[in-house]
Amino acid sequence: MSVAVSTTLNYFTTPTLDGLKPWSKTLPNPETGKRESNWTSQNYEVKITNVRGDEDTGLDVSGFEFFNEPTQLKDFNDEEKIKETYYAEAISIIKKHTGATRVVIFDHTIRRHDPNANGDHPSNRQPARLVHVDQSAPAAVARVHRHLPPEDVPGLLSKRFQIINLWRPISHPADESPLALCDFRSIDKGEDLVPHTLRYPDRDGETYTVKYNPNHKWKYLKGMKPDEGVLIKCFDSINDGSVAELTPHTAFIDPTTPKDAPLRQSIELRTLVFYD
Repeated sequence: MSVAVSTTLNYFTTPTLDGLKPWSKTLPNPETGKRESNWTSQNYEVKITNVRGDEDTGLDVSGFEFFNEPTQLKDFNDEEKIKETYYAEAISIIKKHTGATRVVIFDHTIRRHDPNANGDHPSNRQPARLVHVDQSAPAAVARVHRHLPPEDVPGLLSKRFQIINLWRPISHPADESPLALCDFRSIDKGEDLVPHTLRYPDRDGETYTVKYNPNHKWKYLKGMKPDEGVLIKCFDSINDGSVAELTPHTAFIDPTTPKDAPLRQSIELRTLVFYD
């Protein structure tokens, strides 16, 4: 039987402080360690169901899919080994679970939780405790233009494509600061998702922040091990309601986590996924 935990999740709140579209800077203020933005958030009480033993999920159904696929890479401190070994493994996993013909990894992030860290710096990324979706629909199309050869883009955009993240714990199980995922079937796209400008030093990107909705159905896989992971759909070019299109997600505080549990370490890859 699935068991739910009670906790709080951090959601976007309206209106923005200046009445404009929500925005955040990607680089933190060097003095405060905080990322400047024009909006605020609020914690809401929710229940998150542990689906271990009942992992009835799927990328086209709920928007996310758990897997058990061991990795040969044990040292996630070596960037070159990550790109040489782990990238190839990840591409194989995504193709296996989706039937895709082409997968392009455009970046990765390693997070090592440090409660004493002064903010979330690019060189010291922390678990993201805010309900969000990594890419908006316009940003997904922009990613294809940004990362693929110009001559390939028209053909790729004429067929189905997706953005899928591959997330897994590294070093030890993710008991502390686990990842919660919102079932796509429980969201209201028109009301819950708010386009949000992400201000990089050289360009703007766009994500979705998410407003609270009591209908949201949250799930997690308790104690995910380094041999386990989850595929998280952030975008799908099929948007006719026949498939899950995206997955709001966030790190959260699990009240059942043992007090001596090691702090979470994880890696996430962001990929463009194409089909013939």
